[in-house]
Amino acid sequence: MTETAVEEFRELTEPYLRELQVHCYRMLGSVQDAEDALQDTLLAAWQGFAGFEGRSSLRTWLYRIATNRCLNARRSAGRRRARERGREWDVPNVEPPAPTRLGEVVWLEPLPDALYEDPATPGPEARYEQSEAVSLAFVTALQLLPPRQLAVLILRDVLGFHAAEVAEMLDASVESVKSALKRARATLEYRRPTAPAPAPGSPAEEAVVAAFARAWESADVDAIVALLTDDVFMSMPPMPFEYAGRDLVARFCTSIFASGRRFTLVATRANGQPAFGAYLRTPGGISHGVGLYVLTLTGDRIGALTRFENSLLSRFGLPRSVPDR
Repeated sequence: MTETAVEEFRELTEPYLRELQVHCYRMLGSVQDAEDALQDTLLAAWQGFAGFEGRSSLRTWLYRIATNRCLNARRSAGRRRARERGREWDVPNVEPPAPTRLGEVVWLEPLPDALYEDPATPGPEARYEQSEAVSLAFVTALQLLPPRQLAVLILRDVLGFHAAEVAEMLDASVESVKSALKRARATLEYRRPTAPAPAPGSPAEEAVVAAFARAWESADVDAIVALLTDDVFMSMPPMPFEYAGRDLVARFCTSIFASGRRFTLVATRANGQPAFGAYLRTPGGISHGVGLYVLTLTGDRIGALTRFENSLLSRFGLPRSVPDR
């Protein structure tokens, strides 16, 4: 193709790149895997662009390619082989309580809010709000669905494509799409929060976030526990440990602070939720990045706390270390 054709392709596809990346993230649960799938999508679209005859909209055509690239990734026998086993507990001098269970979605990664601005407007058949459909709880639940059911549920209930459009994308019949959607809805283990989260940046959200930061930085377990819902849930991919309930999460926090570990928190956002880079204080006056915490708010309480590895800090524009405050 000529340089003019390359520029035309870039101009036509650029408006859809961000929403396609979020789509791939929902399908795969990993930002890195989503980036790889998006690049595969663009390569396939470029190679097939000359044959695109406008039988569907360009957006629909791109979603068809992206969805099938993600399905191929999920079905690959070697995909995430090492990560699916999870990581062993590796926090020095900390003996955590026995977890409630071992999680399955150990490859889960948080999505920086910077990649989620200006979400696609869902079609009329969408059942989930766009902010809800990128939350950690929802993305985690999606990962447990069989690949075809996952694709159908996202295309129908999140993006609002019609059943006939989804059937075209997946080379399937309308009846098989309807059947897959029915099964996906029946098996999706996702509970909507009992109380909606405060609006992002609102005084209500800022109050909870500030209270958590004060309590965590001062190692005040009682103050942390006072912010939690009774059924609070804690997870820490790629370590598979999961803790359910206020008492067990309190015991976990106690085990962290009893070791003498103290932290400095730096605010950011992930998956439309408040988040913090966590930095471990040292005698030298420098705090070193050890993880990323994402809070799921339920009303004026914290309903879930997810901890990720420090390798993700740079993706959120956070430094490797900060001066102690």
